[in-house]
Amino acid sequence: MAGRKRLGRREFIKQTFAAAAAFTIVPRHVLGGQGYTSPSDRLTRAIIGVGGMGLGHIRYEDGRLLAVCDVDENHLKTALDTAGPGVKGMKDFREVLARSDIDIVHIATPPHWHALMSVAAAEAGKDIWCEKPMTRTIGEGQRVVDAVQKYGRIFRINTWFRFQSQFYGFGSTVKPIKKIVQNRLLGWPLKVTVSGITGFDWKFYWSGKTYLPPQTVPKELDYDFWLGPAPFKPYHPHRVHQTFRGYWDYDGGGLGDMGMHYLDPVQYILEKDFTSPVEIEADCPQQHPDACGSWRRIRLRYEDGCEIILDGENKDVNAPFIEGPAGKLYRGFRSDIPDIKEKAAALPDPEPQLADFAEAVRTRQKFSLNEENGHRSCTVVNLAKIAVRLGRPLRFDPLGQRFMNDEEANRLIQEPMRAPWHL
Repeated sequence: MAGRKRLGRREFIKQTFAAAAAFTIVPRHVLGGQGYTSPSDRLTRAIIGVGGMGLGHIRYEDGRLLAVCDVDENHLKTALDTAGPGVKGMKDFREVLARSDIDIVHIATPPHWHALMSVAAAEAGKDIWCEKPMTRTIGEGQRVVDAVQKYGRIFRINTWFRFQSQFYGFGSTVKPIKKIVQNRLLGWPLKVTVSGITGFDWKFYWSGKTYLPPQTVPKELDYDFWLGPAPFKPYHPHRVHQTFRGYWDYDGGGLGDMGMHYLDPVQYILEKDFTSPVEIEADCPQQHPDACGSWRRIRLRYEDGCEIILDGENKDVNAPFIEGPAGKLYRGFRSDIPDIKEKAAALPDPEPQLADFAEAVRTRQKFSLNEENGHRSCTVVNLAKIAVRLGRPLRFDPLGQRFMNDEEANRLIQEPMRAPWHL
């Protein structure tokens, strides 16, 4: 469903200058004095899905909130009470996308909706701020990349460790780690070990339940709409809201929930923003076809020999976070390389990142974590999920984004959607 975007001051300026040989950014004070904000300069936004993370999106300051949307009446009421006056509540996300006065759509639904809503938002001319994981399957991620680029939209994933916040107990941001790696202080190739010492326990307690007796759907919830493209399963409260992540139909357990937070920076550090692992192995119990379970260890290897080890049992607590042939880097910035902090400080900085989403929207520049590198980071998560589900080693072609000689695995790249929903 396509939405018609209003032609405000920023669009008028953009189109006028597009006719010139070079694009020029006009400072705001030229338009109306220092500190002036015209009505068309104020971005507008809506949030789809306000039962959990969506409530947190209300406080973001990248524009004026106009609408919130949820299929649960109780969630919608809480969000409206939190947002305050002037915000409209809606049940159907398509009503949000039909509004021509909304610039940005925040998608904070369960992951089985992320691709459908992102593609529809791009078609409707909206810029997109999507919760992690970006998509539930690899194929859905490909479709989001195609739609965002086809319609010229700005896209971001709501994880930020590659460009801000302290990382993994290092007591620093990712930036000095990136400097050490890109200047090859540790040599190459590298092995990264993600273990429980990071404070991330992979949320094994978010596993699903294997026996869910059908229960009555509460009157405030449109359960059929909540399921949307997911296969129909009888209602049980453990399937929805805060515990939905324990089921393959909607997410991928703790790995699906938190994996992008911790693996996206690793993709960035290892210079893998435009590729994926080629070998994946998972040591895990046999998985239930519906309910996500735990796993012991996952290994992902890239074509150049770099590896990521996910230590589900927290056995590698003393392992270096990054290890190469020339040195090791531990959390807390400990290393077998003397004066590693001082050496890192003296190294050239990595390429700057655009980490202000409002600026990306206004200038039409890619956000630092966008549809392309976000899809590749999410693919690491989805490759690990598929290896856990199938319980056998897999080989993957990063260019074609298909598994090699494994049709059962390839069927999990793009799982069918329940009618009438489709991509």
